[in-house]
Amino acid sequence: MDAFVPFAAIAASSLFILSLMWMSHPSTARRGVRAGEIGMVIAIIGALVHHEVVDYNLILIAMVAGAAVGIPMALLMPMTAIPQRTAISHAFGALAVGLIGAAEYYKHAHAEYAGSFVMWALMFEMALGFLTCTASVVAFAKLQELMGSRPVSFPGQRIVNGAVALGAVVVAVVLALDPTQTWLFPVFAALALLFGILLVIPIGGADMPTVIALLNSYAGLAASAMGFALGNKLLIVAGALDGASGFILAVIMCKAMNRSFANVMFGGFGTVAAGVAGGKDDRVVRSASAEEAAMQLENASTVVIVPGYGMAVAQAQHKVSELYQALTKKGVDVKFAIHPVAGRMPGHMNVLLAEANVPYEQLVDLDDINPELPQADVAVIIGANDTVNPSARDDPKSAIAGMPIIEADRAKSVFIIKRSMNAGFAGIDNPIYYNSNTQMLFGDAKDMVGSIAKELSGGSGLH
Repeated sequence: MDAFVPFAAIAASSLFILSLMWMSHPSTARRGVRAGEIGMVIAIIGALVHHEVVDYNLILIAMVAGAAVGIPMALLMPMTAIPQRTAISHAFGALAVGLIGAAEYYKHAHAEYAGSFVMWALMFEMALGFLTCTASVVAFAKLQELMGSRPVSFPGQRIVNGAVALGAVVVAVVLALDPTQTWLFPVFAALALLFGILLVIPIGGADMPTVIALLNSYAGLAASAMGFALGNKLLIVAGALDGASGFILAVIMCKAMNRSFANVMFGGFGTVAAGVAGGKDDRVVRSASAEEAAMQLENASTVVIVPGYGMAVAQAQHKVSELYQALTKKGVDVKFAIHPVAGRMPGHMNVLLAEANVPYEQLVDLDDINPELPQADVAVIIGANDTVNPSARDDPKSAIAGMPIIEADRAKSVFIIKRSMNAGFAGIDNPIYYNSNTQMLFGDAKDMVGSIAKELSGGSGLH
């Protein structure tokens, strides 16, 4: 049976690598998920048959308890809550890493381990594990709107953040060099946990996707370090894959949102906006009906649809697909503008539209669609807010200043499907609502898009 353990490690590692490769494209993403699932099953079996396992009863209890939480969470949590689910999953995983590290520390808290590689690895993985746990909980609370999504700042915040981080590092070094100082361990854990909170509270809701990607990287690196501490090669490989992929994704996200990666790592961005939503204004908002929108869309040559979180919330992707088909049958050139962080997570819109059988080649990235928008006859924004907010481009004092946006406001005509005039997740006003070429379509995205598609299909006698 011992021969199966290295075989399982190699097989699982190979499947994890293939999984990442296949998940990089929507057409092979399902295969990638299956490969990852099979790899994880093999990895678990390999761990269970390891000769160092001494008590299967406790493992069984832990697996049943985990399944009792995980299965309902996976089945009952809606697609729109995937970002929150990802954040809380990171918290659970990071907490497990931290607690295992704590158990290993007390197991090795003897003079002969002073300055040993195992002790350094344990300090590293516990620091990342504990801070990732509390940072993920805060990210979950912000995404679930259990706390405000706006950045939380206070005087001297950077100094406090730096002092807490430095304190955790100093105590970790002392413990690694002298593990018998066990009284310092609670201090180390508390500082790491506190730093996780301080890391995320100054970050606003619009930047939360970047934070989740970075926390994913931290969790992976912590697991890899734990693999070094435990001498588990599979854990080293799997953690390194998770950490590296999360790191690359975080860098890509920072580039997409024009954020400093260094500031993200140390919780330094998320300054409070000067031009926030709220207060009275007398700007004119123009509204239209589904029939009026259908008539204008019918006469258009090119239409750009900009999906956002509102489409996901309303589960309107299938109606959007019907709208696409109705317009295409009339000879209208329809494209979908996809912002890298639309829907609060990378790829969220791609997955939903693929589920509704919208051709992948019609999905166009931000950099490619923006030059085409001034020539577009109509832009239809469905539940998108911050990703089409011109303040990011025009207002240097905005909380999202510098974040690349889909420049839908430059289309000849703009329809915005939205329930109300409320601000988006970043909590800031959106000037596009008041532009002279904008018409608001107030209502549920699924119902409104369905009504427009019905009008285009002849439901109201247009044809």
